[in-house]
Amino acid sequence: MKRKHPFRRIMIGAAATASAVVALLALKQPGGSSVAGSAQQPGAGAGTSVGAAGAAGGQTVLGEAVNTQYGPVQVRVTVTDGKITQAEAVQAPNSDARSQSITANAVPTLNQAALTTQNAQVDAVSGASYTSKGYQESLQSALDKAGL
Repeated sequence: MKRKHPFRRIMIGAAATASAVVALLALKQPGGSSVAGSAQQPGAGAGTSVGAAGAAGGQTVLGEAVNTQYGPVQVRVTVTDGKITQAEAVQAPNSDARSQSITANAVPTLNQAALTTQNAQVDAVSGASYTSKGYQESLQSALDKAGL
């Protein structure tokens, strides 16, 4: 019976280990720099209210930027006659392709949920739990500033 050479096993093990190390090094940690959509409006610092030039004398309020593991989330709401008439994320994670994909799916859903529920108790979007939590906190901040 022919005996297998131990050097072959060593080389296969070394190649597998090297491949695993390369794969781990290729993974990037989520970054913190991100802006989905537009930047803050000129003259509007984080967390300040801006009078809207919209119909029915609405008030536009910018919530606090909430840092998440994947980047900041900041929500701007427009309140007219005590009701949320518009909600939009002005900052959301988009540091890499995966974050951009998740944000593109989650943010419109969260915006619509804010209009539907008329409060910050919006359901988290599956697969976007950090973004959802940051959205809820920023939305609550904006609603507090608007007096709701």
